[in-house]
Amino acid sequence: MLALADTDLDNGPRTDRSATMRMCAVTREVQPIDDLIRFVVSPQGEVIADLKRKLPGRGLWVTASRRAVAEAVRRNQFSKGFKREIRPSPTLASETETLLVRSVIEALAMVGKSGQVVAGFSKVESALEQRQAVVLIHACDGAADGIRKLDAIARQNGKNSDESAEFPVVTVLTSEQLDLALGRSNVIHAAVLAGPASRTFLSRSQILVRYRMADDDGTAGTAKNSD
Repeated sequence: MLALADTDLDNGPRTDRSATMRMCAVTREVQPIDDLIRFVVSPQGEVIADLKRKLPGRGLWVTASRRAVAEAVRRNQFSKGFKREIRPSPTLASETETLLVRSVIEALAMVGKSGQVVAGFSKVESALEQRQAVVLIHACDGAADGIRKLDAIARQNGKNSDESAEFPVVTVLTSEQLDLALGRSNVIHAAVLAGPASRTFLSRSQILVRYRMADDDGTAGTAKNSD
């Protein structure tokens, strides 16, 4: 059942489980909760991004973009929404991005632990050619030539659960971050194989891309379907 918020704040993660739409405190637009980030206030008065929507207490929702979060801080929207004096960190937008990156790294680590990922140009190439891969990953600081070659193979041989859909390509993490997620060194290319963990990784990657897309500095990366 569709549920809309009547106020800026929800009634807590347990009482509002049925809500699928929320109002952004900055834009005042009602959006799907997957396009928003829930923020709560800790007992110490700190504003925290509740990415999993499970932290206790009432929550305020902001469009999942770096620009919107920064604007919420600038407008003092958290004090207005929670109706008390709150001083969010001036770097809340950057801190939230750091949490989003960490969530992607954790999701990829889970994929790795489940044995559903291969790394290295040759192994990725083989997984694509054998139609075993469901997501292609490149380090955002990887060489363009290798990225271009694997992207071409993905377009030609990539397998997706929906054969009419284009193949997902993710470039939101650096090589160092891929190393951290997969517990190995010098990871530039990887491929995720079919399994439930792959869906969580792709979903979190897409959220991170949306969050960064408000910026025009070219660092957003991609979590998209190949052309």
